[in-house]
Amino acid sequence: MAAFRYKAVTPAGETVEGSMDAASVDDVIQRLQEQGNVPLEAGAATHGSLLVGWRKKSLGGGALVEFTEQLGILLHAGLPLDRALQMLLELPEGERARHVVMRVRDRVRGGASLSRAMEEEHGVFPKLYLSMVRAGEAGGALDAALARLADYLERARKLRESVIGALVYPAFLLFGVLGSLVLLLAFVLPQFVPIFNDMNVQIPLITRVLMGLGSFLHAWGLLVLIALVAAGLYASARMRDPEVRRAFDAKLLRVRVLGPLLLKVDTARLMRTLGSMLKNGVSLLAALGIARQVVANRALGEQLEPAIEAVKSGDSLSHALTAHTGFPKLAIQITLVGEESGTLEDMLLRAADTYDGEVKAAIDKMLSALVPVLTIVMALLVAGIMMAILLPLLSLTGSIQ
Repeated sequence: MAAFRYKAVTPAGETVEGSMDAASVDDVIQRLQEQGNVPLEAGAATHGSLLVGWRKKSLGGGALVEFTEQLGILLHAGLPLDRALQMLLELPEGERARHVVMRVRDRVRGGASLSRAMEEEHGVFPKLYLSMVRAGEAGGALDAALARLADYLERARKLRESVIGALVYPAFLLFGVLGSLVLLLAFVLPQFVPIFNDMNVQIPLITRVLMGLGSFLHAWGLLVLIALVAAGLYASARMRDPEVRRAFDAKLLRVRVLGPLLLKVDTARLMRTLGSMLKNGVSLLAALGIARQVVANRALGEQLEPAIEAVKSGDSLSHALTAHTGFPKLAIQITLVGEESGTLEDMLLRAADTYDGEVKAAIDKMLSALVPVLTIVMALLVAGIMMAILLPLLSLTGSIQ
């Protein structure tokens, strides 16, 4: 017998952590499932700190989606799990992904469950992924669980890639023009200062301001860069404080345009996670306990705690969300319709589709306006610098004539 640490969600929706003496990790997971809990993490207590500190990067979005979808199809076709994994060895792109699948296959052949074999990769598969695989194993519908997981991951990947792809050109434009501006201010404009002073040229206000800024950047630019990096590291460290992060997230929700967009993103994430977990046979309270962990905004996540307590006391999900959270009214109305019609999981997934569409449309609209706005702003800045250089030169030319 050895000591193992675990983290799980109870049937009441509470997240519990503790230690347990057992023969193996599989024994710990089995005991937790027999108690009605949904295991999230399990590992040897003596190596817990090492496992927390050392994490492998997760599989790339495309490789993980492909692996999940193909494995679900093969299992649905009736293939044994180890044979399905063997057939998938050549599917993921990259040697590293292939080795991950190979290690999972070897553990399954050694008698481990799929969720346990994946958990041994320590961070390669997300917690939500492992929880849904365990729920599928417990309900005897692993192929269906994997199909829903693949759909969930594919939607998230497409949204992320569309945003990144749309931001590539604006990012190059921004950094290119800013670099040119810094070069002009710090190295080009100061070269004209002695000329203007020697010729006693009357220097306009805009030229004096930009010359002062250029001299400052030339003399202290490196220190400014170091200060900005230090400020960024300090802000990142402060964000690790739960209270600071919660307060920051609460302020983000009140920001115009950005706040409603972030609210829709988390609403879609919550609804899709809840719907998928309920489809896999997880109880509502346990699904709420797991779904609360996928809400990125800490302020919204804390609002779910009293809502879970209200559901635990017998309240409906829609009423609990209305009374204790700030999620959109449309999402709550769709939840109410699902409760009244007995199709809660389907209506939650439809609500997620609705908000995913709204988020994509809003992001596309913002990004389509970003490029022309950046172009105009950068053009005005460059024009200002050129004017600051040309005005004294024109004055100098006029005095010579």
